[in-house]
Amino acid sequence: MSNKTVRDSPRVVGGEELVAKQSAVDAQGKLWRAPIHDVVFRPTRPVPHEDGHVIEVARASWDVIGGPIVQVHVTTTLPNRQRAWGLHQRGADRLFVVSGLVKFAVFDGRLDSPTYGCVNEVTISDVSPGLLIVPPNLYHGWKNIGSSEATIINMPTAMYDYESPDALDLPWDSEAAARIIPYRF
Repeated sequence: MSNKTVRDSPRVVGGEELVAKQSAVDAQGKLWRAPIHDVVFRPTRPVPHEDGHVIEVARASWDVIGGPIVQVHVTTTLPNRQRAWGLHQRGADRLFVVSGLVKFAVFDGRLDSPTYGCVNEVTISDVSPGLLIVPPNLYHGWKNIGSSEATIINMPTAMYDYESPDALDLPWDSEAAARIIPYRF
């Protein structure tokens, strides 16, 4: 979302520095921004029952799954820490926040993509869960914006290859990342 300054600043110290809030969704609950080509976010929901809640993480019947689940791993991120920018050339990540409050960002640097240069941002939590699918050749990362350690499940489309990992990193705090990716957490 763009940071628009307040048109008529209130007469308070720092008023000219205030930024108008913008909703992430329209009146029908749809995201304002069109998703990056091939990125999918499938909201899920907690379903209450007499003993607690159940939340579906993934189902083979969901069209968005895009193939068999070949590996599942859990990663955690400490509060106020970020993990970015990663990119996979062959496989996709299928990410689900189990606990915590996490802001994800995806940047489309694919030169032949219809959404080249676009950034998508989505906030996912255990209270507002969903499955984020990031296809190959997209820079992606996240920041734990909550106050406790966040737990994220990843169900990549390809098994981890210990001899030749499909994982490229562009450190978020590098000069190259600042030059290439138009987004800061």
